[in-house]
Amino acid sequence: MPPLHRITPERAWPLHDRAATQHLEAVVAATLPSHTLMQRAGLAVARLALALAPHGQVFWIACGRGNNGGDGFEAALHLQAWGKQPVLTWLGDEATSPADALASLARARAAGVAFADAPPSEYDLGVDALLGLGFRAAGAGRTAGSSDARLAHWLARLNDGHAPLLNVDLPSGLDADTGNSAHFLIADKPASTGAAGQFPLKNGTRHTLSLLTLKPGLFTADGRDRAGQVWWDDLSSGADKLPPTAWLGLEGSLDGGAARAHGPHASHKGSYGDVAVIGGAPGMTGAALLAGRAALHGGAGRVFVALLDGHGAGVDAQQPELMYREADALDFYALTVVCGCGGGDAVRGVLPRVLSTAARLVLDADALNAIAADSALQTLLAARGRRGAATVLTPHPLEAARLLGSTTAAVQADRLGAAQTLVQRFGSVVVLKGSGTVTAAPDQLPVICAGGNARLATGGTGDVLAGLVGALLAAGMPVREAACSAVARHAGVADRWPDDRTLTAGALASSL
Repeated sequence: MPPLHRITPERAWPLHDRAATQHLEAVVAATLPSHTLMQRAGLAVARLALALAPHGQVFWIACGRGNNGGDGFEAALHLQAWGKQPVLTWLGDEATSPADALASLARARAAGVAFADAPPSEYDLGVDALLGLGFRAAGAGRTAGSSDARLAHWLARLNDGHAPLLNVDLPSGLDADTGNSAHFLIADKPASTGAAGQFPLKNGTRHTLSLLTLKPGLFTADGRDRAGQVWWDDLSSGADKLPPTAWLGLEGSLDGGAARAHGPHASHKGSYGDVAVIGGAPGMTGAALLAGRAALHGGAGRVFVALLDGHGAGVDAQQPELMYREADALDFYALTVVCGCGGGDAVRGVLPRVLSTAARLVLDADALNAIAADSALQTLLAARGRRGAATVLTPHPLEAARLLGSTTAAVQADRLGAAQTLVQRFGSVVVLKGSGTVTAAPDQLPVICAGGNARLATGGTGDVLAGLVGALLAAGMPVREAACSAVARHAGVADRWPDDRTLTAGALASSL
């Protein structure tokens, strides 16, 4: 019996989009007796359900019209055989359900599984087998009929925190490729709450068993909140031989912090590269200082700070290792430059020289905003890409939207696509920040970060990330690996942070 894989950030995992998964399913199904994959899926669901609630008795399995519901029927008959009390609710009808699902329905009925018209009042584990891979969030604007009303009611009940929840393949209504939730799931909620506000699951735990492949949408946008702990069963399909369409994490991306500790004994400060941080316009000097501190704690040998506030301090009392310089006095040809943190409008004046001459470059915040508003700067940035100069852009969704001439909503609707479009436009590595940060690079598969949490939703944490990327570039790490490693280390600090302490950007920088 194949093992279930618990998905954790400690290693890289291959991701496959909807099209690749459906292709794999068709190929494997053609080599097996009819109905085999659904039987394997149902057994996998039942095994995990039993592991999650080993002492539970009543298991509510909410089944949809399609093959996701068939997986639920199969799971129910196994739980029945193991002495549990599965209760099935079903949205479908025998006239429209697919053949495999009907075969599993007949098997469940023959096993004596109980069917009900409404959810049980008490249950020990809920199983969401309502909507699966075939559902697309973009197609959810249809008028809700009676079955759709029941669907919404059952989903709200499954997610109300009454009991632990196991999603079959995907949380119902989650787009497998983008991680966006169907409109009908969140339409009545304030925009600020999103899927997490709709589905708080306050008292239970949330799990998702991804079948055949791991889908990108489980790990970005709404996916991380809705999926909870993700598990994977490839159903003995040979999915490991299918070329991935993206990666969850990058192999070795957590190893960047070991470089200094295991470097040669004959090292000196020049062995680990020089970083120059350019930013800190009037009223925003803290952003540049945070980036500088992050570069120091990230392993840079020397860090220069060129404040764009002419009245900035000449020394950082909390971090006296930072060396202050005027931007005009720095030789960008020999430096890794981190530009834009708190740069305001003043950063526009230095960008032409930075873009033209910096050996390695990280562009963040106001540098990105300036480039988005100036076609000449965009031309210089694209020229860096054509000549292969190491460049990393670190936009949040609004900054990405400005660079694309789009909207934040459009970026969030397809985070992987937006990041890859920026790569194509500017020839740079792109780190699109947010839930499931996406790192995309020229001629490479995109990488989604498996770590991080809401502790990072505070001012200055993006400046820290930019400084850390700069440190790893300065140390000689290849540009894509530097970006992925920085994102993973940044997220890892938040994931390990004690619950009884607030994580500030300053504390994040010093903990790298």
